[in-house]
Amino acid sequence: MAEFRTMRTAAGSRSAAIDAGLRAHMNKVYGTMSVGMVLTFLVAWAVGSSPELLSIFRDPMTLRPNMLGWAVMFAPLIMAFVFGAALNRLSVAGAQTFFYAFAAVMGLSLSWIFVAFTGVSIAQVFLVTAISFAGLSLWGYTTKRDLSAMGTFLMMGVIGILIASVVNIFLASSALQFAITILGVLLFAGLTAYDTQNIKTTYIQHARVADQEWLGKAAIMGALQLYLDFINMFMFLLQLFGNRD
Repeated sequence: MAEFRTMRTAAGSRSAAIDAGLRAHMNKVYGTMSVGMVLTFLVAWAVGSSPELLSIFRDPMTLRPNMLGWAVMFAPLIMAFVFGAALNRLSVAGAQTFFYAFAAVMGLSLSWIFVAFTGVSIAQVFLVTAISFAGLSLWGYTTKRDLSAMGTFLMMGVIGILIASVVNIFLASSALQFAITILGVLLFAGLTAYDTQNIKTTYIQHARVADQEWLGKAAIMGALQLYLDFINMFMFLLQLFGNRD
């Protein structure tokens, strides 16, 4: 009986340690993501509010990107793939530095919104996105429903709207753009809940190994996933509800 109680106490202690570790892990994920978001919007505002800086990437009047502007537009996508492939070879500090560099480049690619849309509408859409993101992420963290089945469907949807967006650069169809925007909001809303649950589940599965190097990198990768969910949801909502200058 005493042995059973000892085992039960030990199991309870391990469970409490995992719960405490999970809270710390999620705090690091959200904290890293938040710093990245601040960096992105500071860079975007600094470039977007300066016609001289913006002209390096786009025509200040038409906002059409030049060659460097096109490179900056696609650089975050390329960097995201490189980050995923190189994560195992990076140190925790290196991964964090790469993430912040990614956030800064994303700011360059989004700088045009401060010319295309009013500051008030950007702030309003950002607030709506933040509230929506918080609610969806909280639901993904607390729900008992297994969301893993959604992953493949959501990623196929993201690939689909990415291809459609590239095609629509040449078609310039307003109807197709509207459909892409609506689907984009729904897909990244779903991904916010899915990614949050996946970050939580992955931590619990690996917490017993107590590999601090892996956990540090996992937190940064989780921050990148949620950061991308937020940014994409924000941009699609801005296209729907933003007031243009």
